[in-house]
Formats: sequence, structure tokens, C-alpha cells
Amino acid sequence: MSIETSLVLFKPDAVTKRLVGPVLARFQAAGFSLRGIKMMQLDAAILQDHYAHIAALPFFPAIVEFMSSTPVVAVALEGDNAIAAIRDLLGPTDSKAAAPGTIRGDFGEDKMVNVCHASDSVESAAAELQRFFKAGELFAY
Repeated sequence: MSIETSLVLFKPDAVTKRLVGPVLARFQAAGFSLRGIKMMQLDAAILQDHYAHIAALPFFPAIVEFMSSTPVVAVALEGDNAIAAIRDLLGPTDSKAAAPGTIRGDFGEDKMVNVCHASDSVESAAAELQRFFKAGELFAY
């Protein structure tokens, strides 16, 4: 058992479809603790940094357009093996391949319009949490 904190970004589709509350309730029902939450408008600079690993790919401009189309909600969730467990609750990145009962299977549409982004490793979680939360914005209780 390892206590971890993961970043979860509620994407524009989650915000516009009013899914932030129901999806956050699923994470909390699964035992994750909320350490931080905020709504923010993403700009090109933060998206370039966040998606640097795919910035050279031809679909990157579409990601920037989508992710900056509305504010997103950034959440820090803590729990036992949080990174893998949160990704299991979400289901595969491609919502079309996600099983019913997973968040993406129930609410997502495709690979981009898929409700949430979640950290994929301890290392990426540390970098992402620092990218989206300033010092003093994460709390333990």
C-alpha cells in the first residue's frame, strides 16, 4: 500500500455537461481524499508544457483548441495507490473502448472528449501537481 496524490483535470466536456460533481463523487466514494480543487482557464503556454510529449504530433493544435475552449477543473486526489486506481476508475483513454461502469465508458465520447485527464505515474503526478497548483494550494487533513 502506497499513499499517492494524483492530478485529475476535468476537461471541457466534463464542465459543459455538468459532470464535475457526479464524477468527483465517484472518486470520493472510492475512498480518495480531496487535497486541492480549482477552476482555471488554460492558455497555450501551460498546454504546451503539459502536453510537451505530444506537441510535435499533428493533432496537437486540436488538443489546445479543445482544452482551452472552456475553463477546466484541476483536482488533487490522495489515496492508496491513487495513480493506478484513478486510471482504473476512468477506464481506457479511448472512451469508445471503455467498459460501462467506468467514468469514460459512462460519460466519454472518444480519445480526446473523455471527461478527465489523470496522472500516469508518480513522477508525472509530481510535475503535474506543481504545474497546476501553487505552494499552499494543496491541503492534508
